[in-house]
Order: sequence, then structure tokens, then C-alpha cells
Amino acid sequence: MSSFAPGALDGVRVLDLTQFVLGPYATQTLGDLGADVIKVEEPTGDRQRGGKAPNSKTMGPTYVALNRNKRSVVLNLKEEPGRRALRRLLKTADIFIHNMRPEAIARLGFDYEAAKVIKPDVVYVEAMGYDPAGPYAGRQAFDDLIQSAAGACGLTAMVDKDAVFRPLPTIIADKTCGLFAAIACLAALRHKERTGEGQYVCVPMLETFTGFLMAEHLYGETYLPATGHFGHTTTITPHRRPFRTKDGWLSVLPANREQSARYLALGGIPNAYETERFTSAPAGGGRVDAYYGMMDEATSTRTTEEWMVLCAENNIPAMRANLPEEIFDDPQLKETLFETRELEGEGAYRAMKPGLRFSKTPVSIRRDPPPLGRDTDEVLAEIGADAETV
Repeated sequence: MSSFAPGALDGVRVLDLTQFVLGPYATQTLGDLGADVIKVEEPTGDRQRGGKAPNSKTMGPTYVALNRNKRSVVLNLKEEPGRRALRRLLKTADIFIHNMRPEAIARLGFDYEAAKVIKPDVVYVEAMGYDPAGPYAGRQAFDDLIQSAAGACGLTAMVDKDAVFRPLPTIIADKTCGLFAAIACLAALRHKERTGEGQYVCVPMLETFTGFLMAEHLYGETYLPATGHFGHTTTITPHRRPFRTKDGWLSVLPANREQSARYLALGGIPNAYETERFTSAPAGGGRVDAYYGMMDEATSTRTTEEWMVLCAENNIPAMRANLPEEIFDDPQLKETLFETRELEGEGAYRAMKPGLRFSKTPVSIRRDPPPLGRDTDEVLAEIGADAETV
């Protein structure tokens, strides 16, 4: 492992009993910030370890994307030696985080009431599907289920009436709630720093994600009685889309009419707002349609790169719109996000560097995603235990 300047959470130990996406995303974020994240896995490993890997069945792509800056320890918590080792580890931890169902963690003997006996000042973070105060308490939760209940399946229909009623094509509920879990850890650590007190923290997915998703979409339903329609007007307009260039796509968001006119002139439509095409269109929606028709026509006259240069020179907000497979060739992302690294046992892999930047406590990839159980001996030795006995 290379030498790095310590991150902001250097000295903080996280005991990570999470699987799937939400928890690993949260703990990876803490690891990026410098925490010592000990990933406790059952003998079969995190369920995301499966998938295509060059040389193994335990280093799948999703696992690799979510588990850098961690140490992997295998403990069989169904047996007393494994539980005993975990209790010893818990005594050294600042944060204990899991996303098991409450009854499952209680059966193992590591619910909050048991954990705080072992480590009274522990920050205990439990991610679950639904707030225990509501009627869904205890139900199983996965990303699609949370997106469904939160209203995400109907968002695209606000723009396209023919859209299929389905979740957004990303594991957005898990990742969003993972970030909220990381934020919760930081807030609880701050409280502990001031008071010496640990505490129990619940991260309910449905409530957390719905609040995130609907912050702008309550819109006209914000007041009682309602003052307008549901859905943020600017967000759900069908005109919110990239325009096709000669060789790709471009998103353009002129900040005012002057910028719009300048852009249209660069695309071969001078004095656009004075043309008969615009002035003869019906006021309101008709002129909006005419404007976006001219934007389509103007954008098609140049390549994406030509527009990138011209818009920068003319102070017009614009950005290339990449297809998913084009992000690897984006000049900004090639410089700042993607890095080729070597993964133990697998060879070269494409890593996405943490996006945050700190001048004093930098984020970094200190550890590549670990093979299953790689760090068991090292971690257990730190607490005076023997891997042979667990």
C-alpha cells in the first residue's frame, strides 16, 4: 500500500457489516475520507462479489466499484468463535454499520442494545427499508421496491405519456440512501466529539429517498390547499433534452434571451427573435415550440467539439452530452475520474477516483477492493485474536 496524506477521517474505525449497494456505498465513502473500514463478510462473501471477473468468481464488477479503501475480514457469525471475534472488534470501533433486518442482527447478538453494552460510545447505524413508526416496518426492501413506493416509476411519464411505468435505470435509491448514511455517520461522530456520547442512527430508505426525489416535484402540492400541479415545471418539460450536432449531442442552457440569440446566430439563424418563424407563432406554447425548433436546426450545423469551443468563447452554458460508453473518452473525465490500476489476482481494472477534493486532508484510493478475507489475519492480530480460532 502506498503512502498517502491522512484523510479527514484518519483514526476513525468503521465496522462494516453491509452488503448489496446502499451500505457498501456508504462505507466506501467513509473509506475515501480516510476511515479504516473493516468489511466483515460471511465465508461466502458479499453477495455483490459475483459477476464477470477475469480470474475469479468473487471480484465481480459491482463489488469492485463499491469496496475500495476497505479491509476484508471473514467471520462466521453463526458460530460463537466468529461472534466473539466481532465483539472484540466492536470494542475498537467508532462506527458499527449494517443493513440486516433488525430481527436478523438481534439473533446474532449485535442489535444496538447489545452493541452499546460492548462499546457504550459506539455510533450505531442501521439502514432499513422503512421507518419503524410506519405500517411498512419490517418489510424487506430493495432498490426497485423503494423506487416504486417513492413515485420514481412515474417520473418519466410526466415527460412522455407513452413511457413505461418502471424504476429509473440506475440503483439510485440505494446509492442516495448510502450517501445519507455516510452523512449520518459524520453528524453522529461530531456529536460524539462534543459530548463523548454514542447513539443509534436509523436510515430508513423509503422516507430518505422520497424526500430526496420529491424535493422539487411537490411543487404545486407544497401548500394546502394546492396552488398548482404536481411536478417541477422546468424539470418535466419535454424540451429538457440535448440537441443533435453534426456528430453527436450537446446540452445548451442559455441563461437569458441575449445568449439564446447569440447561440442561434452562431448556428446560422441571425436575429432569431425577429424572424417571421418566431413572431408568427402563437404566443406562449407556440413560440416555445418555435424556439426549440430553431435550437435543433442551429445545433445541427456544427460538430459537438466546434460547439464546445464556440460556447466557451461566447459565454454560453453548454456541455457535450455523452452516451454511456462515451464517458471513457470525455476529456474532463479522462483527466479527473478514471484511473487504471492493478487489482490483486485480476490484473488491470478501471477505477473511478473519489470526486471530492480537500486541500489539507485529501481523499485517495489507499486500498484497492480486497479479495475475500484478505485482511483477516492482519485485523485479528490487531485485537490479539488468532484466525485459526474463528
